[in-house]
Amino acid sequence: MQKTEMLYEGKAKKVYATENPELYIVSYKDDATAFNGLKKGTIAGKGVINNRVTNYLMKMLEENGVPTHFVEEISDSETVVKKVSIVPLEVIIRNISAGSFSKRYGVEEGIVFEQPTIEFSYKNDDLGDPLLNEYHALALKLATREEIDTIKAMAFKVNALMKEFFLKINVELVDFKLEFGRLSDGTIVLADEISPDTCRFWDSRTHEKLDKDRFRRDLGNVEGAYQEMMRRILGE
Repeated sequence: MQKTEMLYEGKAKKVYATENPELYIVSYKDDATAFNGLKKGTIAGKGVINNRVTNYLMKMLEENGVPTHFVEEISDSETVVKKVSIVPLEVIIRNISAGSFSKRYGVEEGIVFEQPTIEFSYKNDDLGDPLLNEYHALALKLATREEIDTIKAMAFKVNALMKEFFLKINVELVDFKLEFGRLSDGTIVLADEISPDTCRFWDSRTHEKLDKDRFRRDLGNVEGAYQEMMRRILGE
């Protein structure tokens, strides 16, 4: 599988076309950003960690009935994926209060919810990824009612599977962001990544943060936290 041209470069990844029009190559970068790009830096080894962790979790989810864009890992930092058109909705599942939820609603971090919450953001950097509800998404024609229902059901299934998985490695899945895409036939699949960049992970015994919050909040040992998550997830 060969890259033919770079189609897109985002904050954390580059996407390349290949000789197969239905397959792309995703290359993960060590660049780190926070607060919609206002804070920038580098996390050594992040590209490899996020690529390998994402692929491991995508394969686990596929085995449990969640369709994804994953095809094949071709190097430590590169993966072949199915071509999708991304649905411009960021889907956030929350199990415990933290981050923007705590700030927005004036509650302390660490409140365990009786049931998970779901929220949507409009995937638009120029607008700052504003929150929206299902009616806004329909009005803006970001997705159909059927697609939104599919995305919600898949997101909650991903949450249930991942919560169970992470508890076995002594990690609390606090919250996480998902993105979904449409295959050429319109099928909705899980896309993008699942990594310490897109999830909040707390050690279930110490509540130590093992994710991008260490970068956002200048907590130090960012690389160590990412490496620890890869070690636990991959069992290495």
